[in-house]
Amino acid sequence: MTILVTGSAGHLGEATLRTLRGRGSSARGIDLKPSPFTDAAGSIVDPDFVRRQMDGVTSVIHTATLHKPHVATHSKLDFVDTNVTGTLNLLEAAVAAGVRSFVFTSTTSVFGSQLRPEAGQAAVWVTEGLPPVPKNIYGTTKLMAETLCELFFRERGLPVIVLRTSRFFPEDDDDPEVRSAYPLDNAQANELLYRRLDIADVVSAHLLAVERAPDIGFARYIVSATSPFEQHHLGVLARDAAGVVRDLYPDCEQLYAARGWRLFPEIDRVYVNARARRELGWRPGFDFAHVLHSLRAGQDFRSALAREVGSKGYHDAQFDDGPYPVAS
Repeated sequence: MTILVTGSAGHLGEATLRTLRGRGSSARGIDLKPSPFTDAAGSIVDPDFVRRQMDGVTSVIHTATLHKPHVATHSKLDFVDTNVTGTLNLLEAAVAAGVRSFVFTSTTSVFGSQLRPEAGQAAVWVTEGLPPVPKNIYGTTKLMAETLCELFFRERGLPVIVLRTSRFFPEDDDDPEVRSAYPLDNAQANELLYRRLDIADVVSAHLLAVERAPDIGFARYIVSATSPFEQHHLGVLARDAAGVVRDLYPDCEQLYAARGWRLFPEIDRVYVNARARRELGWRPGFDFAHVLHSLRAGQDFRSALAREVGSKGYHDAQFDDGPYPVAS
């Protein structure tokens, strides 16, 4: 069984290939950029290149994409070419090669405008049933690619699992207010309460999806750290999130104070991973309780895999006013 991993030079592609090779599994990495985990350098927009890479492949994990950080530096056509046409090329080649499972890395950004409640409204409870309303070309093209995946299942019988991942990048937040108010580790620890996950958990979800796709056929799953919040918390989260967290974790305040950390005062959404845990058998291990356990032990709360992959950035250029430019 050979797994083709696209985006092998990126965060998730490298992490997946590190894991597969560490297990002794047969895996092949492709990317535009050469890297220690890229077996063939080329573009998924090139159908001939894609067809050549599919030889002997039994499963595909498609992580290659233009991301939100590229919205200000790439055209809408660039996004359509990579995120839509590239995905179409892979789906066509996968069917022709008799691939048994296809896993597509999507994003919670497809929910877009649904994730910003009006002032005074409760936080949003985000499940797979929430209608997606993308707010930029990134979310739009990822949703288009999801729809192509579903079409190939219906028309061609290709088993496909779509994983809508929340944040797992290690880079600084693009929001200057967050960067100025919270140390990086502090902000990302807070995000594990509702909108982030560790890359080790992202990889485990993808590998489970590879195994389960033939039995499931087609499905979409939200992949995010397990949140401690319940629906009855949503109203309070929008105005006193820190109070909710202190009630749930009484020693949190002391652990945070020892490091000069602070909780977010407000939380606007909660990503719910219940379906992925139930249907894939996914068991993410890096949640907010793990953060507090690590703080008690004086340890880094990130996984060993996250530390190995490290920060890659999204552009070759360096920017003075943030990790990447933000589209207006």
